[in-house]
Amino acid sequence: MTEQNATHNFSITEAAKAQIENLLLSGENGKYFRLAVNGGGCSGFEYEFGFAQNANEDDIIIENGDAKVAVDLVSLPFLENAKLDWKVDLIGSTFRVINPNAKSSCGCGMSFSV
Repeated sequence: MTEQNATHNFSITEAAKAQIENLLLSGENGKYFRLAVNGGGCSGFEYEFGFAQNANEDDIIIENGDAKVAVDLVSLPFLENAKLDWKVDLIGSTFRVINPNAKSSCGCGMSFSV
């Protein structure tokens, strides 16, 4: 596990930071917010959000304040120059990845192609 800030040009917006800190504050969700890129989804790759009590050996930890995001080394290249954001709109609220590497994405924003 490597702890780094804005590693590999991946960053966390202030809105995402505040939401992650809030979710991790109780300790019930875990110590880390986990972001992974997996094969699948309607566009080829999909984002997976979750929590982890411990970081894995192949995780990079991106920190912004008390928000700690664990990203595995396989997912990290897909997130180069991307930002994790928290969006609130009429439909609801969700984490979103603003990813300049995505050539296309589905309507919900959870899957993408490169």
